[in-house]
Amino acid sequence: MSTRTKKESRSRRKSRIRKKVIGTQEKPRLSVFRSLNHIYVQAIDDATGKTLFAASSSEVKGKSKGTGNRDAAKAVGELIANKCKDKGIEAVVFDRGGYLYHGRVKALAEAARAAGLKF
Repeated sequence: MSTRTKKESRSRRKSRIRKKVIGTQEKPRLSVFRSLNHIYVQAIDDATGKTLFAASSSEVKGKSKGTGNRDAAKAVGELIANKCKDKGIEAVVFDRGGYLYHGRVKALAEAARAAGLKF
């Protein structure tokens, strides 16, 4: 009997999500990556395979206390929503990247919604 590591389990969840979640030029995929120290988010057009724009907690370092907490995630959510609006994108598809919709991932998503992004 083999046991899966935490990384393998997340990878399996991520592949299940990616089968269903597809981004386009008009409605890109908002992909989240969470590390111990930072949180990163990208708006991706899957039709061309290109990242349209990205934001991370390292960009908002001075504005919040710490970079690996919910406050930093909220700031990143607002930042990515503003970047989307500047490019004329109103709606996105949210890809939680195999992480639970909880904590920093949830804070980022709710901040992006509050800033006017629809998903």
